[in-house]
Amino acid sequence: MKSFLQLIEIEFFKIRHHKLSRFLFSAYFVLLSSIALIAAVKLKIGKLEIHLAEQGIFNFPYIWHFNTWIADFLTFFLVIIVVSMVTNEYNYRTLKQNLIDGLTKKEFVLSKFYFLVVLALLATIFVFVISLILGLIYSDFTSSGIIFKDLYFLPAFFLKLLGIFTLIMFLGFLFKKSAIALGFFFIWTIIEGIIYALLRWQLFDEKTASTLSRFFPYTAMKNLLPQPITRLSAAKNIGKQIGEKIGEFDGIPILSFLIVVIWIGIFVIISYKLLKKRDL
Repeated sequence: MKSFLQLIEIEFFKIRHHKLSRFLFSAYFVLLSSIALIAAVKLKIGKLEIHLAEQGIFNFPYIWHFNTWIADFLTFFLVIIVVSMVTNEYNYRTLKQNLIDGLTKKEFVLSKFYFLVVLALLATIFVFVISLILGLIYSDFTSSGIIFKDLYFLPAFFLKLLGIFTLIMFLGFLFKKSAIALGFFFIWTIIEGIIYALLRWQLFDEKTASTLSRFFPYTAMKNLLPQPITRLSAAKNIGKQIGEKIGEFDGIPILSFLIVVIWIGIFVIISYKLLKKRDL
């Protein structure tokens, strides 16, 4: 059985020699670094002008929520790397060659999974560093108790990335083609929305439908990073004017973390079972 480092080294060797993956990897981190540009954004709603930097988006601890949510929009860059990483094994016949060279099917899937863990971890650490720097520069509150409050958004971000990655890995093994795997992924997000609508309007009330939908794979991952916009002071002020409570946030339930962990395990196991049963 090859070690963790040996399996990771195999995957990073393949990535280093794949031009598209190198480009997407670089583009992802460059775009992440540009989060600071959001400070210059001004929004106009009628006669009301909102300067995002003045709404406390870089204040601790809110910055952990906001930056992980913004970084989540760039996940598609990494998703393309992941699906290419799997489907290229079939396109270039490197999967068969790896097995001939002595890699077992279990080790092959583990090498992919380990790479996904490292990739998600690197992205999370990068977001942490950027958020810490921006917070120390722009935040009105810099006491240690405030800085590290709500830090759980980072593990939530990591887990969501890993969940999306393992789902895409499974689809890559299932369809063997990047375009089909990506297409099915987007179709699945729509299917979950349709199923929720059926539960909500045909079978149950809104509360029951929402509770059941929490166990859908993509919905469970999405629930780890709810939108933070309503927590801004501007949104709260608008809420007061219209008589609505906007900006109330009770945190992320532990159950949401557990559901995603279970789905990650399911996708890895199914990927292995799928590969094990196929003739290469």
